[in-house]
Amino acid sequence: MAGGDEAAAGRRPTPRGARLADAADARLPVFEGGGLLRKAFPDHWSFLLGELALYSLLVLILTGVWLTLFFKPEMTEVVYDGSYTPLHGVQMSAAFDSTLQISFDVRGGLLLRQTHHWAALVFLAAIGVHLLRIFFTGAFRRPRELNWVIGVTLFVLALAEGFAGYSLPDDLLSGTGMRIAQGIMLSLPVVGTYVSMFVFGAEFPGEDIITRLYVLHVLLLPGALIALVTLHLILVFHLKHTQWREPGRTRRNAVGKPFFPQFTASSGGLSLMVFGLLTVLGGLAQINPVWAYGPYRPDLVSTGAQPDWYVGFLEGALRLVPPWETNIAGHTLMWNVLLPAVVLPGLLFTVLYAYPFVEQRLTGEWQQEQHLCDRPRERPVRTGLGVAGITFYAVLLVAGGNDVVALAFRISVNTLTWVLRVALVVAPVLAFMVTRRLCHALLRAESERLREGVSTGDVRQTVEGAYESEHRPVGEFRPGAPRPALTPPGRRPGARTGTPAPERPGTAPQDR
Repeated sequence: MAGGDEAAAGRRPTPRGARLADAADARLPVFEGGGLLRKAFPDHWSFLLGELALYSLLVLILTGVWLTLFFKPEMTEVVYDGSYTPLHGVQMSAAFDSTLQISFDVRGGLLLRQTHHWAALVFLAAIGVHLLRIFFTGAFRRPRELNWVIGVTLFVLALAEGFAGYSLPDDLLSGTGMRIAQGIMLSLPVVGTYVSMFVFGAEFPGEDIITRLYVLHVLLLPGALIALVTLHLILVFHLKHTQWREPGRTRRNAVGKPFFPQFTASSGGLSLMVFGLLTVLGGLAQINPVWAYGPYRPDLVSTGAQPDWYVGFLEGALRLVPPWETNIAGHTLMWNVLLPAVVLPGLLFTVLYAYPFVEQRLTGEWQQEQHLCDRPRERPVRTGLGVAGITFYAVLLVAGGNDVVALAFRISVNTLTWVLRVALVVAPVLAFMVTRRLCHALLRAESERLREGVSTGDVRQTVEGAYESEHRPVGEFRPGAPRPALTPPGRRPGARTGTPAPERPGTAPQDR
């Protein structure tokens, strides 16, 4: 009977398999290939920073898997007899010996090892700059707070992953970093000694730390990174990208290139560029020459030791805090280590985690979803805070190499240290004030440009005999910039963090 009805209606019966497939698509939207392939992605260059981090991570995984085939995560002592003659007959750990073998005796080993190191630096830099883009454009607001938390967590895990990998060769430079890490553990009140013994398995340096760092570096931390990156991408697809304010763009749509083929083509080209550039750096730009440092010995420290940039701020904080100590009931509290190495990073990342929720509560924007990006100049307070944070970090980074800077410029290390101590307090405040005033000035100049137009270079004489320059309407606009047709008279973009985005004529409240 059903078949007769379908034939009478001019339709062919639907196969049972097709009905099951349709049911599966309804339950699992991921199978709806058409909608996924047509998903829009913004084409502004700033939205590629996250992809840069993703492709750097892929390079890290590929080169890291190859390096694990040759690296020996052991601290047993051996006598070196490899190709690097200056270290012949020197006692060293099996980890350092295998690192030298990878560098000099394995075909392509040095290229892959240096490419791995460069990829780690680019990975962390891309995450950091990507977080700055999210911060300055306000893309962390509802409903993307969770993705911001995931991004900050990815940065923290990447810091730990980089430190673990940096320490694996067991050379004199990385061993100096491990000694500093042990000092940080010992600065913890009451439990410091227990934490150090638990991590190293014995008195420093022990015989287990390289093996434990190896497990963290190749298994636990990469697994957590891959899981969070996957969750991050799922949320990006689910929530859709933020976008700049432009005509036709609202809080309920997304305008850009479709996922296939335009976005996949440009993203694929970016991946090849990242792979190629990192390989060129690995082949031409020397990095971390462990053979020049030699194997680690607890009684030695490398001259001019400088960590990778992502932990340079921690080194600088340790160098700037005066030698403050307090003795309580026979116990010594090392404030000069505890404050810069434990309290300061804890406060820093607590602020990063909490900022989206605090700002939205103060501005009232937590009640409505925000899918349009702010321009930094439209939020002078937020932009000022961001620049102040960058300035604070920059001072700490310079302080991490105060001995090298003092030697290069032939100045006193003590004088430079005091200058940096003052700058650490004063420079962020000045940066905030200057940035906020600059944002207000840019807004005023932009409003005047929209009102008066762009000068054509021609000058004419008025009836009264005065001279004035001719202007034409503004025809070119940067992404997100206000336009005359969309900016009500007498209204300009918000001048502080608490001012919501400007209203657009002709749009419903839910579209703004």
